[in-house]
Order: sequence, then structure tokens, then C-alpha cells
Amino acid sequence: MSSIKISEVRLTEEEIEAAVGVLRSGNLRQGEQCEAFEREFALKVGSRYALTCASGTASLHLAYMAFLRPGDEVLVPSFTFMATGSVVALSGGTPVFCDVDPDTLLIDLEDAERRITDRTRAISPVHLFGNPLDIAAVSDLAARHNLVVVWDAAQAHGATCRQRDIGSLDDFAAYSFYPSKNMFVGEGGMVCTNNAEYYNKMRSARSHGETGKYYHTALGLNYRMTDVEAAIGRKQLGRLDEMLVKRRLNAQILTAGLADVPGLRPQKVTDGGAHAWHQYCLLVDPEEFGANRDSLAERLKEKRIASGVHYPRGLHQQPIFEKLYGPLKLPVTEKITETILAIPVHHGLTPDDAKTIAEAIKEIRLRSHGVTHHT
Repeated sequence: MSSIKISEVRLTEEEIEAAVGVLRSGNLRQGEQCEAFEREFALKVGSRYALTCASGTASLHLAYMAFLRPGDEVLVPSFTFMATGSVVALSGGTPVFCDVDPDTLLIDLEDAERRITDRTRAISPVHLFGNPLDIAAVSDLAARHNLVVVWDAAQAHGATCRQRDIGSLDDFAAYSFYPSKNMFVGEGGMVCTNNAEYYNKMRSARSHGETGKYYHTALGLNYRMTDVEAAIGRKQLGRLDEMLVKRRLNAQILTAGLADVPGLRPQKVTDGGAHAWHQYCLLVDPEEFGANRDSLAERLKEKRIASGVHYPRGLHQQPIFEKLYGPLKLPVTEKITETILAIPVHHGLTPDDAKTIAEAIKEIRLRSHGVTHHT
């Protein structure tokens, strides 16, 4: 049996040729390809503006540079990737870590609301692993407390909630094109907004605060994307729907195949949501399943099936944040970090691969309980 990887990082011949075409042209920096990618991405998700940038982290940072003031607080789920919290601190704000829902793994809005103070300026809900948040619930909270919303969509290309693309939302939607993502260009990001003022500020900040050639009216950074990356991104955008169909089919097969396995609980899809399945994650109850998360991962590895732990600790448990903001207990997040395991779901898998993964997990569970399983 060949190895089943946790993600697929492989360009099509058409994507390779697009990149080579830019290399042959000599126009390597941000240019026509980036502008075209921005137009096409904005049209695809339904946003007024889209801005290419150097990474998903840069997309979040540009958003905060457009409005955040020193000392402002931002509500952030603790169970997420480091960048969601670090860019708030790098922008002069204070991330306020919130617990998450034990089923959807998304920010617990009741816990978030309890943490609002007179310094709270924004909330950064994360569509974790491609699972879209409840748009109406987040928007209602933001409206009641006059909060800016920075949607972290780094893992959620193509996700929708009640048939609305998450990239169309106010105020910001920040994407990543890192190699493990549903769409990838190597390194790169995109930030969408419907606000002209925010767009112009981010556009300036992306290129050293310039508003004209060698004319700088603000401080900024070099957060530009290259035309090589944009050329790849345009081709991948054209096949995003096809990739999502495959991911969703694989997720459906995994869910059905593991439905009767005690001790396994997959991430619950938000009501009305269409999950993008960047990752397919299970919570492993060691007593019911018969093996803990790490043991399951090792046994899958023996069967040449890759897995991953996303994430082994909450942001509030990261040493730098403990040093900056002190200790904090978030029990749901801490329990999830001990039991979560991601298994392959990517569009490079065949339906038979997905069935193989489910059968392998079933067999591991039976052997953990001393039962021989014949297929």
C-alpha cells in the first residue's frame, strides 16, 4: 500500500506553465497577475475589494494596521494557529483569549461576550479547519458592542454559511495560500473587505506606506505577493470548486465510515454551513476508543496513513503569551488539545483512499479491544 499523506502539495501542468510564463516574462514582482488575481478572487467570493499579500499572517496584519489603536483589545479564540493572536500584539493591541465550543471547535461567543471591556475594539472569529462560523450570531455580537470583525479565513477557501461565501463579509476576511491550504501558491495571502477606507490603508501599508512612487504618507512593510505566485493562484482559483467537491465527498465517506466507532467525535459542521475541509479532525476519547490520540496516530503511521495534531496547545498556553499576559485556564480548549487528531481528507485522495482510512481506524479500535477484524 502506498502512503496516504495528510495534505497534497502538487501543482498541475497548467499551473506550472503559468508560473514559467511569468518567469520568462521577467515581470516577477507584484504586477498584472496580482491585479488579475485580486479581481477574480473578489468576484468569486463576492467582496468589493481583494488585496494580494505575502502570506496569511500578512493578510491579518494588514487588516489590523488599517484600524487598530495601541491598547485596543481583540477577542481571539485560543484554539487556533499562532498568527491569529500574534498579529494583534504586533499591531499594538492585546489579544483576549476565549474558549471554544466543544463540538464545532469555533469561538464560544458567550465566553467572548463575557470578556468584553471598554477597551474591546474587535473580534477575530476563525473558520477553523474550514468550518464556517454562524455569520448572523457573530454579526449580532459585533453590532451590539460596536466591534470590528476580522474574519480569519486562512483555512476556509470556499466555505459558505447559509449559502453566503465567507469572503463577502464585513469588515475583513483574511486568507492564506500556504502549501497545506485548499488553495496554495507557495507563500501568499489575500485580504478582502467591502470598506474603501480600509482597502486604501491596507494597499498603502502593503508597500511601505506609499501613495505614489517614492512618496510615503504612512509607515508600512513589504507585504507584496509576486506575479509568479499570483499566476499559480489564478489557476487554482479556477479549480477551487472541483477541489471542494472532492474534499466534501471524502469527508462524507469518512463521517459515514466512522459513525459507529465508539470514542471518536468529528468536528461538528456549523448549522447552515458548507465546510471547506482544510482538515478533517477527530476528538479521541481514550477510554471509549481503547487508545489515546497519540497511540492512534502511531498505529496509523504503521499502516502508512499520515495524521497530524492541530493544535497541541492553545494560544493562552504559548510561552510568549503566558509571559505577556499571565496564566489563564480555558478548559474546553485544553481538553481539545489533548485529544484532537487530523486525518487525510484532501482532494488528492480517492474515495477508496477515504474508505481505507476509515477501515484502518476501525481495525485499530477493534485490536485495541482484543478483537480480530476481517475485511
